[in-house]
Amino acid sequence: MPDSAERTGPLTPVETLEDVEHETSLRPRRLEQYFGQERIKESLRIAIEAARQRGEPLDHLLFHGPPGLGKTTLSMIVAAEMGVSIRITSGPAIERAGDLASLLTSLQPGDILFIDEIHRLSLPVEEVLYPAMEDFAVDIMLGKGPKARDVRLKLNRFTLIGATTRFSLVSQPLRDRFGAAYRMDFYDEDALRAIVARSSGVLGCRIEPDGIAEIARRSRGTARVANRLLRRVRDYAEVRADGVITSSVADEALAQLSIDDLGLDQMDRDLLSVLAERFGGGPVGLETLAAAISEEADTIMDVYEPYLLKIGFLQRTPRGRVLGRPGYEHLGIDPSTRSAQASLFTAQALEGE
Repeated sequence: MPDSAERTGPLTPVETLEDVEHETSLRPRRLEQYFGQERIKESLRIAIEAARQRGEPLDHLLFHGPPGLGKTTLSMIVAAEMGVSIRITSGPAIERAGDLASLLTSLQPGDILFIDEIHRLSLPVEEVLYPAMEDFAVDIMLGKGPKARDVRLKLNRFTLIGATTRFSLVSQPLRDRFGAAYRMDFYDEDALRAIVARSSGVLGCRIEPDGIAEIARRSRGTARVANRLLRRVRDYAEVRADGVITSSVADEALAQLSIDDLGLDQMDRDLLSVLAERFGGGPVGLETLAAAISEEADTIMDVYEPYLLKIGFLQRTPRGRVLGRPGYEHLGIDPSTRSAQASLFTAQALEGE
């Protein structure tokens, strides 16, 4: 890792200091230690080597995809591979244009500035980025009123890495200024097994291959979830199973956490159940669905929906969310009931439009 990997801004509402410390300790430090996302890794290898040969900073990069897939980790790995420092912040933490200007002017040659949830930058702040990314300069106003004057400050050449879970909300002018945009997808089970095996070694867990497989299978295709489940199963094993994680121990621990065979938790099942029982399988609007389960619409869209859409339990239609046939089967509901038939007919009609 580079000597400086600084984090600015507050913790997220669900983040604790212990979570951050564990997550940091489990992060791979080099590309060869990072499992999954092979296409992106190969592209980054080429870009990093080319930048090294030219003696230039890496071009600006944008990572997008569901949360927990390793966008921050990859950014830190890029900094380590380039041998430079990285400053870590987030869109909501940069409230004023002056805050961003201060960050940019503090960067040393070749440094990386990582902005998580970059789609949440305000327009005045975003506009400061345009000349910074293209011309490596920032424009600031000195004074007020008729005597105010615009001064351009030159910046050291740097690399901006943006990350977002809502790619469509990143403005077109900002998107166009990135040299490459990479879509990160869910991990397959082989990659998740490798992640769990590596993390268990870092944590000093005693874990059997079938225990690794059980945790990987229930990790929702997400590296962050895999590491979180591993820590919870480790706690259970140390208290109830002599510290050894087997398939049966993992199953007992995850059952205690209300995580089923597909990795769905109670909120996932509540969402599917409400959609099936209260709204007849849909279609129903996102805001209505969010109010019914007392959850934020953005949380449903960013955290729960991506995986449910991937496995076919949920469908998005122009008229709202619809429960898919696999969702009915997982809930043990016969989709041939009257309300289910109506919902499936509606979904098929909308898909045909």
